[in-house]
Amino acid sequence: MSVTAAAGFRAIGVTAGLKDSGKPDLALVVSDGPDRTGAAVFTSNRVVGAPVKLSRAHIADGVARAIVFNSGGANVCTGERGLADAAATAERAARVLDLDARDVLVASTGLIGEYLPMDRLLKGIDDAAPQLGSTAEAAERAAEAIMTTDTVSKQAHARGEGYTVGGMAKGAGMLAPGMATMLAVITTDAAISPEAAQAALAEAVRTTFNRVDSDGCMSTSDTVVLLASGAAGTRPSAKEFTQTLHSVCADLARALVADAEGASHDIQLTVTGAHSEAAAEAVARTVSRSNLFKTAIFGNDPNWGRILAEVGTVPEEVAAFDPDDLDVTINGIMVCRGGGAHEPRERVDLAAHREVQILIDLGAGGHEATIWTNDLTHDYIHENSAYST
Repeated sequence: MSVTAAAGFRAIGVTAGLKDSGKPDLALVVSDGPDRTGAAVFTSNRVVGAPVKLSRAHIADGVARAIVFNSGGANVCTGERGLADAAATAERAARVLDLDARDVLVASTGLIGEYLPMDRLLKGIDDAAPQLGSTAEAAERAAEAIMTTDTVSKQAHARGEGYTVGGMAKGAGMLAPGMATMLAVITTDAAISPEAAQAALAEAVRTTFNRVDSDGCMSTSDTVVLLASGAAGTRPSAKEFTQTLHSVCADLARALVADAEGASHDIQLTVTGAHSEAAAEAVARTVSRSNLFKTAIFGNDPNWGRILAEVGTVPEEVAAFDPDDLDVTINGIMVCRGGGAHEPRERVDLAAHREVQILIDLGAGGHEATIWTNDLTHDYIHENSAYST
């Protein structure tokens, strides 16, 4: 179970006819309380969709009772009509659920620059509401309805001391920080304040969804929402709750990379020996975005020279290091030591495993950071070259 694992939540996914494929394309997640706590983190892209604008306004008071997801259309770059459509979506959900429209959030994913078929979407909400349930099957149907190029649904849950956290996400491409390109809702039956929920979510996102960098491309629709029903009656400490929430976010973020468009390798890039965490993250992210590096991994070529070449592009004021102190280890084999060749690269068998672990030691401090990425394949190019056609 995922979004219905915590007490006080119902969910469902239906086919509203928004996708040409005829697959499920609309999901509802509802918090039955008694609490109405909501928190959210959105894309940092300056170009955002109408659902992001509306949800930012609705969540500002720390209250949220429901969220409507749709795939099959992003409702981005659609002007005043798009804003009106997002508002109409929230209003229809509020009407059928007997809620205040200001307590309903909206999230959309799909092609940019196209209007949503609102007659179908609104009818889909009407059809979905009577089917809401708290079962694992209902949660699975909701997770399937938010998929676009995903090949599998993404769900996770974790148990805390007297409470549960669960969640679902979609995303398989355009995975870059601020956040990873995704829609997600996370639910908990813990009793927490809006301020505590927002702080915990921001911290969890920082080192999970924001550490996924599949292709360096940022979306216009990224949304991760946390709903807290308070149904368990448990008030965990901020530290404990953040750790439990982080666990769920990490599982979902890892699932996004595992399903990255066309990928044949999942790559864990860890940079250690940095003078700050920010420096380690900057180096790891730079390497993760190198097409030369990513194509080498696709070809099962442990070409550590491409890694060092990318590390060297990071400005000194961002990450201080001596090039002669750099070490690189690939799947446990130190192929580069002190900026030069060490163990023979032929010892690294990338073809034997989907997961690739790369460790870069800067030798300049005691901080580290990890970025998850993937290789660049023919399938990725094919899928994205034909996305809108």
